[in-house]
Amino acid sequence: MIQQKIPIGLTFDDVLLVPAKSDILPMDADISTSLTKKIKINIPLLSAAMDTVTESDLAISIAREGGIGIIHRAMSAQRQASEVDRVKKSESGMIIDPVTISPDEPISEAMALMEKYKISGVPVTVKGKLVGILTNRDLKFETRLNRKVSDVMTKKNLITASAGTDLERAKEILHKYKIEKLPIVDRDFNLKGLITIKDIEKRRKYPHSCKDKLGRLRVGGAIGVGEDAIFRASLLVKAGVDVIAIDTAHGHAKSVIEVLKKVKKKFGIEVIAGNVGTQEGTLDLIKAGADAVK
Repeated sequence: MIQQKIPIGLTFDDVLLVPAKSDILPMDADISTSLTKKIKINIPLLSAAMDTVTESDLAISIAREGGIGIIHRAMSAQRQASEVDRVKKSESGMIIDPVTISPDEPISEAMALMEKYKISGVPVTVKGKLVGILTNRDLKFETRLNRKVSDVMTKKNLITASAGTDLERAKEILHKYKIEKLPIVDRDFNLKGLITIKDIEKRRKYPHSCKDKLGRLRVGGAIGVGEDAIFRASLLVKAGVDVIAIDTAHGHAKSVIEVLKKVKKKFGIEVIAGNVGTQEGTLDLIKAGADAVK
């Protein structure tokens, strides 16, 4: 009697998919899909907006493999935007808004920026004009961290390229001069971007990565329906977030629909709304403007 009341419980190790005949090779299988009408992901995988799951490290890793991570909201809006910013700046075809530093800042500040963004150097600018570049090579054996950036940066014979330089030409310049970073400047030497050898190598290493039209990794950010929802969304949008997820336990609610409409009207960004478990809830969120429903 007792055995009859115990249901069967199975784990992954208990189940085997029987191999079947196939007309294609595994390497030719296309598992890409659309997250929204405007966002394509190359593997059908999103990481959850949970404080034990998704911050910038995981978001970077999953986007490199073709998916997308949703940065959780169990932190200040400013820190969440910083996490998004870190993902967007982690790699790019050309970094159009590179991390920069003033020549008057102490070396310690430059080192802090390099550690925060996991980069090996920063362009040095004054009012947008390139005046030098600071790399790990310049900082080797440097112990006086209160020295100014201008004291140790490379400022003579800077190797740069003009706006419009493509990646192949940039690669040739990087190889010729044996440098890792190539600042892109206009005629007045205003910094317009930065191309790095690491980004070129990452394009080859992660050919299926999920990127926006500027070559940056895609990332999402979660918001709630509280008083700070629109403020939080504004910081995420400013940081370059690709999609906002309205993250609530019960998504078929008036407050969710109101926040959804406000976000779509104010920012025009792609929005995932949820959670819902009914057809009616799904349809109501779609009617309110949701680009994806969970």
